[in-house]
Amino acid sequence: MEYNEAKQKFIQAWGTLGANWGINKAMAQIHALLLLATQPLSAEEIMEELQMSRGNVNMNLRALIDWGIVVKENKVGERKEYFSTGKDVWALAKQVSRERRRREIEPILKVLEEVQNVSGSDKKSVAEFNAITTDLYDFSQKVDGMIDKFTKSDQTWFFKLLMKL
Repeated sequence: MEYNEAKQKFIQAWGTLGANWGINKAMAQIHALLLLATQPLSAEEIMEELQMSRGNVNMNLRALIDWGIVVKENKVGERKEYFSTGKDVWALAKQVSRERRRREIEPILKVLEEVQNVSGSDKKSVAEFNAITTDLYDFSQKVDGMIDKFTKSDQTWFFKLLMKL
């Protein structure tokens, strides 16, 4: 397989994977392109390579910067902004995990904590509600703890743990 064909196949696959994980397909495709780039790319270069509109590229670059996985760079003597991403897959996985924890796990933990121990006249419904929300809270705390350990771990510890499973 030629490089350009493999590159396009990877970008499309990364976009599909991102969509399956709940992020914008275009966002994942931009990230894939930046992963493969040998130097920082301008928004115009990304637009041309991926055949995307300026608005789509700019919006998704901002989102990638918000996720902490893309950085904006300036080149001396150039007015254009350039964008790059880290190539360390382990660091990327940890950053994505931290961000998903912040965006998904922490908010649900807060809500589940707020709705603990409700009361009401329908004792059966209240008991069921309390049981379900308590179980969800306990489960979410365990997931939060696992994510915390993962983001603070190094590769050796993590892969040794996986091999034990």
